Amino acid sequence: MPKLVDLPVVDAHRLVGPVPFDDLPADPRPDMDRLGIEAACVTHTLSLYADPVAGNEALFALGDPRLIPVPVVVPGVPGAGAPATLDEVLDWDVRIVRLCPERHRFELTGPVALRWLAAMAARDLTVAVDLEETSPAGLRTLAAELPDLRVLLLNPGYRRLRAVAELMEAVPNLWLEIGTVNTQRGVEWLAERYGADRLVFGTGAPVLDDCGPRFLLDHLELGAAEVELIASGALRRLM
Repeated sequence: MPKLVDLPVVDAHRLVGPVPFDDLPADPRPDMDRLGIEAACVTHTLSLYADPVAGNEALFALGDPRLIPVPVVVPGVPGAGAPATLDEVLDWDVRIVRLCPERHRFELTGPVALRWLAAMAARDLTVAVDLEETSPAGLRTLAAELPDLRVLLLNPGYRRLRAVAELMEAVPNLWLEIGTVNTQRGVEWLAERYGADRLVFGTGAPVLDDCGPRFLLDHLELGAAEVELIASGALRRLM
């Protein structure tokens, strides 16, 4: 079994900033250091829980290369989108954006969202979305409309493992964040069927626990090359 302290680990799913419902650390870097996490893809909590535009501005102002910005995008008709126009999204120097269709009340497969997402796919942008923000059926519909769009599915959990596996089989351009796949050999089961190159380490911290996913990563019953892919290699390729 590889010693992951010797491997680079990148967290694909982390938040930065305060949360409105608990007293949690706003700065992720001390916990990242403690757990041996080299870098993290981060979304600002203000973008999720309040104002996407202001949260994205705060995110871009961080200026730390360890904290890779994942801004929130809300596709909308003129006057209702965040940012205001699709061109602003395409001008960002980012590789991943985050969508929250349930929280921000837009249709993931609606005409405006499809137009914005088609332009993002053409620029090789990846979109990250929490499973609780959509559904396997919605993601299959999205993939049928935009087969070239890369999707990183966050926080899938383990209770819906059958549905997630069907989704991975049906949608080749879907990658899975494993932080909540904490059932016995669940990650190994997915890796054997769909490849470790489609699985990425993530935590959802600080709202979700980061020690459990790190422990899971340390104890995967997979070969060293597969563990390295999950720890950071698959995410680096995705970006």
